[in-house]
Amino acid sequence: MIATAPGTQLTWNIASDIAELFRYDFMRNAFIAGTVVAVVAGVVGYFVVLRSLAFAGHALSHIGFAGAAGGVAVVAAFFGGGAAALAVGSIVGLLVFTVGAGVVMGVLGNRIRGRDVVIGIVLAWTLGLGVLFLNLYNGYATEAYAILFGEILGISSVAVVVTLVAGVVTLAAVVALYRPLLFASLDDEVAAARGVPVRFLSIAFMVVLAIAVSEAVQVVGVLLIFSLLVTPPAIAERLTVRPPLVIALSVGLAVAFTWLGLAVAYYAPYPVSFFITSIAFATYLVVRGVGAVRERSRLADVARGEGTRVEAA
Repeated sequence: MIATAPGTQLTWNIASDIAELFRYDFMRNAFIAGTVVAVVAGVVGYFVVLRSLAFAGHALSHIGFAGAAGGVAVVAAFFGGGAAALAVGSIVGLLVFTVGAGVVMGVLGNRIRGRDVVIGIVLAWTLGLGVLFLNLYNGYATEAYAILFGEILGISSVAVVVTLVAGVVTLAAVVALYRPLLFASLDDEVAAARGVPVRFLSIAFMVVLAIAVSEAVQVVGVLLIFSLLVTPPAIAERLTVRPPLVIALSVGLAVAFTWLGLAVAYYAPYPVSFFITSIAFATYLVVRGVGAVRERSRLADVARGEGTRVEAA
């Protein structure tokens, strides 16, 4: 046997090792919630990459951290410090801040693109605001760590249900907006000229993104949100250009990264988010490397072809 985390052992019996992953309720909850979050992130992430909103999405996650910290501080101050109440306060604060910021970014529309300096300044301020809220409630260290880096192995059955409902609502919204949203994302000026409500779509998508970010926080935390929201679609776009295939591949990659991260973390004494982000990053490097080799080969073939034509002439 291979020695791993305390209390668990990895054997060479693959079927037994897989069955062991689903032995406890917390792992079953983690796989269900992780799958829902990965599917949502894979779908929404495609439009994030297509609309060049990666940094805006990252900013939303940090803004959500301030909201979650603020929600817990308010609950602790006025309703006591019960675990259930703190969890509810965290989720409500997270959603309120991310959705509010998403609406503002959506109203700005295309003007938000390229404004990295402004977004960065707001991002830094919200992190400072989160630190203030943490200071107001000193007993929030564990919850803060979970929001910053993810704590999917501690997700409750109630949170799984909430995640599932939010995931279904988010996916339904994307399906309803898909065609006009894709059109506006590819060429917003032409879409607006043809009567597509570009401003409304911008606001609606940022609200959808805010909800997706709030979900993904449970898996990878606000600091590592790119691993599920941006990396899978970024990889998928390097493998195909057809939107439906890009989305399907993005979802498949996000789910694979989450499942592999959970499986490895169960047998190793390290955080799940570390494995998810590392697997995603390694895959991105491999795809980029293979793409670079193919591009060099293509250029070499073109050069040889041109040389042959010159000689023949």
